[in-house]
Amino acid sequence: MTTPARKKEQYPVLVVGAGPVGLATALALRSFGAPVILLEAREADATRPGSRALYVHGESLRLLGLADPRLAADLSEHGILWTARRTLFRGREVYAKQYPRPRAGRPVPYTSLRQVDTEGFLRAACARAGVDIRWGSPVIRLDAADDEVTVEVESGRSFTTRYLIGADGPRSTIRRLAGIGMQGERSEGFHVTVDIADTGPDALPPERTFHYEHPGTDGRHLMHVPFPNGFQLDLQCRGSDRAEDFDSPEALARWLPKVVDGRYLESVLWTATYRFQRVVADSFVDPHGRILLVGEAAHLFPPLGARGMNSGFADGDEAARAVVLALAARSAGQADEAVRRFATTRRAAALRNSQAAGTALVHLQATRPILRTRQRTAAALAPWIPSCGTWLERAVYGPRRPATDTALAGRY
Repeated sequence: MTTPARKKEQYPVLVVGAGPVGLATALALRSFGAPVILLEAREADATRPGSRALYVHGESLRLLGLADPRLAADLSEHGILWTARRTLFRGREVYAKQYPRPRAGRPVPYTSLRQVDTEGFLRAACARAGVDIRWGSPVIRLDAADDEVTVEVESGRSFTTRYLIGADGPRSTIRRLAGIGMQGERSEGFHVTVDIADTGPDALPPERTFHYEHPGTDGRHLMHVPFPNGFQLDLQCRGSDRAEDFDSPEALARWLPKVVDGRYLESVLWTATYRFQRVVADSFVDPHGRILLVGEAAHLFPPLGARGMNSGFADGDEAARAVVLALAARSAGQADEAVRRFATTRRAAALRNSQAAGTALVHLQATRPILRTRQRTAAALAPWIPSCGTWLERAVYGPRRPATDTALAGRY
């Protein structure tokens, strides 16, 4: 006796990956009236620890607000605005800018909060919009054709869709199964990120501070970025350093009290080590024009300038618009044109982001003696020539892009 074939579920569009970009993409689709199924490998109660991406650009808030005004308001109200940005060189301040409180009723220019909180607000917005999230559904098989895509998940259930949007992160199963490669560079050295809780009357002011050659780290660069009730420290290590000398509890006990008060050793929430990668997918769409890649499934950038998640939000918004246009198109040619336009536009934006991040890395690593000399000269002249300090402040994040490049123009 033969077992009857399992019936496939058919939907106009599927999104794979319920990180911030996948959630935002599904929400955008619902705001355009498109029914959407969101597949996620993790279980519903699984959360990723750590602050991770903790800066949401104003342009991202605008895009998210178009899909759900309450979402943009929740992110703005829960997050914080910095009171100042400061840059120091070997312990001496070379740049400082204070920020007044924004005027009531004006949209905030950005908001700073942990990624886990951003995801929580996005999940709530998706629930309000009726996004159908299938948790615990890792994709194991994919078959793309000219008119549809069939996806099989680990449980054996199959889904057929006219368009599939892959938002499943840097190790994207969708990208791999679609046979799309990635090109780019992996930098020497690594970074150690530490989240620290900080509440009460003795909490540090919410200032973003970048230290060139911090005296307490034997000349390594250090960034301090606040978030609600805490802050993130990001230490740039060298190619010859060993991770265990900086990210273990014993290592933290050695270097952390040299950069912040020793009391914060009892308030460490999370520690992670990562290397900078600058890679971009060879294409943001498969040869059939049915699979679209967004976010870290399509590109990986260093966090300089907060380009990763924010450009992913722009990817997702454009992908949602392209799919809605394709679904409503009167001809196959019009549908294909909408999808190809998305792929061309967003890949070009990713390449610009990658180039900007590369420029920032060259400045940070300063492997050329002439660049190190220029940095030290600028630091020495900054008290008398403010533009020197401004250059040191801005060069850390790479060149800013024009406003026409959606979500590319922020400063971290």
